[in-house]
Amino acid sequence: MKCRQCQQSAVIKMERHNTSLCRGCFNLYVHDQVERAITEEKMFDRAESVLVAVSGGKDSLALWDVLIKLGYRTAGLHLNLGINDYSQISQEKVEAFAESRGTELIVHAYQEAYGLGVIEIAEETARPACSACGTMKRYHFNRIAMERGFPVVATGHNLDDEASRLLGNVLQWQEEYLEKQSPVLSDEGGTWARKVKPLFRLAEREAAAYAVLNRIDYIVDECPMSKGAKMLVYKDVLNRLEETSPGTKHRFYLGFLKRPRALPSGPKELHLHPCQSCGQPTPGEVCGFCRLMQRVAR
Repeated sequence: MKCRQCQQSAVIKMERHNTSLCRGCFNLYVHDQVERAITEEKMFDRAESVLVAVSGGKDSLALWDVLIKLGYRTAGLHLNLGINDYSQISQEKVEAFAESRGTELIVHAYQEAYGLGVIEIAEETARPACSACGTMKRYHFNRIAMERGFPVVATGHNLDDEASRLLGNVLQWQEEYLEKQSPVLSDEGGTWARKVKPLFRLAEREAAAYAVLNRIDYIVDECPMSKGAKMLVYKDVLNRLEETSPGTKHRFYLGFLKRPRALPSGPKELHLHPCQSCGQPTPGEVCGFCRLMQRVAR
């Protein structure tokens, strides 16, 4: 198998593009796709500092690696969820990555801050673990970014993540979520940190290949809390469709992005004001995170 670009030995075949690439050309492809995502979606510019949310997995560490190589100003943010050995290993992977590249890393540990890990917090509040985790992550991404002066938070969501999320939202006709499903979530004039997903043009398999080819040491195990999650079912469905018709995920998600006004109702105006408990912006009197923690305290 030869590289379509330079005729060297290929290391990866990408069915959706009907091409094969060697290591060097594949790295260029990945860098180009990330740069294209940043530029076309106006995610951030080179004058802005970007806080990269890194879990220790392949996607977030690959993203951080690419942004560093592209010359963007970055720092990492790792949330230690307090999930026994899984969280310990994840943090070790992230710390080793940051040290090897001489980059700043911010670590926030739930056990130290609250005396409970995310699983215990979910149990105390009778919330699904992934739901509680998502609420806490969104809160800490924004709070820490705003406190540290980062206008942008970048996450490692890839094409598979976004396509499966879109499928779930369409099947349930979650219009509110569909309206917000974009690679960029506005900062509302500086009210909160802008959320961006620079990997949305890359398939999960491509992100994994990039991590392996560039010797990025990441945690291979899936999060223990993800077992039984509906998102995995949606991913499996899309993987089967992709096998039959390569490019299905790409056409599905990017086709949706090209028609943002095709939804029955237009975007709803969001009125934000400070949370009465923590001061973070929220459409209600108390933000979701503080409501969660109030239930833990009962």
